[in-house]
Amino acid sequence: MGYIDIANVEVFRGAAGDASPVIYVIDSTDHPMGVGALSEGRACTIVRVPARDWNDSLTPWKAPCPRRGGAPFGGSAAATFLDMRETIVPLVEAQMGAHRPARRAICGFSLGGLFALFAFTGDRIFSACACLSGSLWYPGWVDYLRAAPFEGAGRYAFFSLGKKEPKAGAPVMRTVQDDMNACAEILRDRSCAVDVSLGPGNHMQHHRERFDEGIAALEAHLLQGR
Repeated sequence: MGYIDIANVEVFRGAAGDASPVIYVIDSTDHPMGVGALSEGRACTIVRVPARDWNDSLTPWKAPCPRRGGAPFGGSAAATFLDMRETIVPLVEAQMGAHRPARRAICGFSLGGLFALFAFTGDRIFSACACLSGSLWYPGWVDYLRAAPFEGAGRYAFFSLGKKEPKAGAPVMRTVQDDMNACAEILRDRSCAVDVSLGPGNHMQHHRERFDEGIAALEAHLLQGR
């Protein structure tokens, strides 16, 4: 379990009870996003999944950091997802006492959003995904997704972005809105239901609003399918 901080995985029970659908929220160990507060009043169970190393655990392959002096991206997303699928999800759902596999979704912000989309499109364990201000500018990502053998029938993806995000950051990051739109179209072409939301602010603003909107969209999809 080198890629997920299993000791600090937290489960916030939803009002729908033990058979509730589950939303796994990718979080940071160094800069936690307040998942407990985000979970208040939810029908679905929310699970906080803290990544040990944000730049390594959540990136799909090695790449240089676009910020001068930043740590390079380690490319361990496949191993992180294996930890989730083989250990985290079974432990959480055994703890919940689920008698059958719950409908599941995955949600993340920034590199966590990129990882959420990587996990969603790479395996059928999740029926829905929220990619919030996702780092979809990541070198090679759109081409990877276009070539992936993803089947989206009956599944759902939610994308959101701040309107100012394409105007800031390193040059490679300024394609993020075009890359998000390209990802949305790829999923739609594979019969996946997709919603896209543009909100106020830049990458460092309005986190709570984006999480609230994304989790609400996932709940609507998951509860509809119960």
